[in-house]
Formats: sequence, C-alpha cells, structure tokens
Amino acid sequence: MTGPGLIQLVDCEDVAWFRDGSQGARGAAAALGRRIGLGEQRTAELVLAVTELATNLTRHAVDGSLLLRVLRSDTTAGVEVVAVDAGPGMADVPAALRDGMSTLGTLGIGLGAIHRLADALHIHSRPGLGTVQLARFWPRPVHPRVAGEPSVGGITRPISGEEVCGDAWAARTDTGGAATPAPAPAEKVTDPYAPAPAAPDWATLTGVRLPAARTHTATEQNTSSLRTRTTGRPAPVRASVAGPGPGLLVMSCDGLGHGPMAAAAAQAAARAFRTGTARTPEQAMEQVHRALRGTRGAAVAIARLEPDGRLLFCGVGNITAALVTRTSRTTLLSHPGIAGHQMHQLRTYEHHLPADAVLVMHSDGLSDRWNHTDLAGLLHHPPTVIASALLRQAGTRRDDASAVTAKAPW
Repeated sequence: MTGPGLIQLVDCEDVAWFRDGSQGARGAAAALGRRIGLGEQRTAELVLAVTELATNLTRHAVDGSLLLRVLRSDTTAGVEVVAVDAGPGMADVPAALRDGMSTLGTLGIGLGAIHRLADALHIHSRPGLGTVQLARFWPRPVHPRVAGEPSVGGITRPISGEEVCGDAWAARTDTGGAATPAPAPAEKVTDPYAPAPAAPDWATLTGVRLPAARTHTATEQNTSSLRTRTTGRPAPVRASVAGPGPGLLVMSCDGLGHGPMAAAAAQAAARAFRTGTARTPEQAMEQVHRALRGTRGAAVAIARLEPDGRLLFCGVGNITAALVTRTSRTTLLSHPGIAGHQMHQLRTYEHHLPADAVLVMHSDGLSDRWNHTDLAGLLHHPPTVIASALLRQAGTRRDDASAVTAKAPW
C-alpha cells in the first residue's frame, strides 16, 4: 500500500552545536527536555545519553562535535542527538555496543546504555574516517506516528562564530489529486530558454558583490545528457505535471551570505514551502520566490519523489543536487538566479528514480567533490545519518552548511 499517511516526516528545530566538553551539552539537554514536555524520567535518560556521547567525543574522537535539536510531528515533540567526529572510527560497531567493551580500560557501558535508553540509535563508523551517531528520544509511550524512520532527514551548521544558520531544509507530502499543469510562460517570452526580464540582483541592491552562482553551459548540459544516455539511464526530460497520486516534496535553501539576515531568508523560504499547496517543484519555487521578496534572497532547489519511480526537480542558484546509488551519481541541473530577486524561466526536469536511489541536496558550504563511492556504505542508514556523514566529510567552516537526503517511502 502507498499513500501520504504512510510517509513519515518530522520538522527539525536545530538548537545548538557543542564542541567543548560535555557540561554545556548536558545542561542544554536538561533544559530542552523540560521545555518540550519530555517528562522527568525521559529527560534524565536523555541527559545521561548526551553525557555519554559528549564524554566519548572528548576521550576518543578527533574534531568531535554534538548537535541537539527538537523533532516535531503533528502529534508530539522529541529530541534528537547527533554526534560526529573525524576519527579514529570503530572497527566493530556491534562489539562497541556490548556492555564491558572498552578501549581505555573503563567499564565500557556508554553505548550499550544509550542503545537501551534511546528510541532509536544509529551508528556509522569507518576506521580512519570517523563516526556518526544518532540517538532519538520521544515521550513514553511512543506514538505510532513517530515510531519509524522519517523518509527525509537533514542537518544544518552555521559558519564558525555565528549562532544561527542561513541554510534550511524542509519536506512535506502532497496528497494527490488531479494533475495540475505548471503555469504557462508569458506570451512575450517566445524562446522557452530565454531569461526573464532582468530584475535588480543582490549586488545591485546592496553594493556587495557575492560569488556568482555556478552556471551550466549548453555544452555541459548536452554532455551531462549524453553521459546519462551512455550509462543506460534515461536522460532528463522537461516535465510540467505531477502524478495523480501522492508525492513527497523536499527543499534545500541557502540564504545569501550568513548571519541573522540570511537565516531570516532561509526560514521564510521554509515556511512558504511547508504551508504551500503547489504540486510541482516549479510551482513551489514560484511560491518561495514570492515569499522571499524583501529578503536577501536565496539559492533554492525543490524535488518531488513520485510513487511511479519518477523524480521531478527544479533548482535556482548554487545548490548541489544528485541521485546516488551504490554504483552511480547523477547530478541534477539547477539554473542561475536568486529566488526572491531574479530568476530565469523556470524549468522542471523529470528523472528516473531507481528503487535504491537516495536524493542528496546540499548548499555550497559543502564541497561538491564527492562521488557515489563516498556514500556507498551509508545508503542503508536513515537519511539523517547519510546527511550528517556527508557534512562531516565535505563540509567547510567558511560558510553556513546544510545537507538533506531523502529515500522514496513507497
């Protein structure tokens, strides 16, 4: 059976990253549990798990950091803890979860205790590269609507020195219905690939010259399509309608610059996307574009996953997007522009969505010089673990960074 009722999604409210020991994280976890009504006993268990994870980062890890954030569904709120490091990694994760296992001569009960306390615990580790750990805590008893794994997961991290992040991601379901065509282009645009009339860009408005968005020449686009055809995968085609059934829509957004103004733009985009009713990425992009007028603007990418094995995609600006399997990475093309200020003629492209594929989208706070082999050993993990591992591997600290991944829930 398929249907929007079977697609599990949660909204995430990132609280804080911690890099200096366990005391700050422990206090924040206690305050967070009380604020969202987790309950006294469950909050104490959360604090114990956070203490163990933070202590392990201090004792064992290289460049370790821990994220606390709130998860919200339409029925309840919980807390998710994500710990990432750059090494040394674990050679045997199942052994590390057994009580009594220790590499420092201690009792070694930390991960075993977390495994028993958390509603979900996921660990990915590779010796020499590092570890990602995710623990999730819901109020007891756990509501059935949040008992499984979300189909979409993402992570954001502000540039060093900032407390708020100018990147955001969001997901929502579309309940289906009659297919709605995308808005027709204005009659005065005779060439479907011609840009819309110019509007003031961010540099003109502020006098600050920002790095240009990455563009793709016609040669690059043709080469990409040829590469897709020669590898046996269907080339992307123009798409104007969504399917008649349910769909899963995912957005990645990078507000221009960083700091509070970039964060305001990113959150405005997320609100418009979550509350919008558009069925196609192209229509959703138009709604986000209108919501961002009066802000700094943003680079935005929106995808729709269909139950029939299609993916619809529309991107504006420098968001990297790709479909990844164990054997391939297929890049999805975005077009130059700034949502909220200036966009070229929007186009939604249709791609084949393999059953084992993962949609990956990230901001330019991550290098795009990664390939499918970097994620091949991660694809069986939940989306948030994949996104966190990619952030650890490809993220820079010179800009806000975010990554979001999605798996077809059907």
